[in-house]
Amino acid sequence: MLIPAPPRPPRREMVLPMINVVFLLLVFFMLAARVAPPDPLPVTLPEAAAGDPADGPLVLHLGANGQLAFRDAMGEDAALTALRVALGDAERDGPMPKVLLRADRAVPGARVAALLPQLAALGLRDVSLVTSRP
Repeated sequence: MLIPAPPRPPRREMVLPMINVVFLLLVFFMLAARVAPPDPLPVTLPEAAAGDPADGPLVLHLGANGQLAFRDAMGEDAALTALRVALGDAERDGPMPKVLLRADRAVPGARVAALLPQLAALGLRDVSLVTSRP
């Protein structure tokens, strides 16, 4: 008499290796990503045919309406005060950092020129105007 073999239990899916791979990819992309806060003002950059890539920790925004912003501080007095505090913190860590000025293309040149002496009064000697390529 032939006795049938007992039925095998269903084979379980191995999801643990897949979870490990997804977790490792998540950690990789979190470490490789550069998370930057959004710009406080919408700025359309002026175009320039040539120039060096702009990079720096301190970015000052000048909107189309002439409003000045630095990080979360809006308005000329608040932005310059916040910039002064940031420069004081950065100066303790080393030499004076470069400040990037993201001015809207609609801002008159006289407004940008009037801002430069105020930045020089803060001790800034290296201010770069950020532009885009056409």
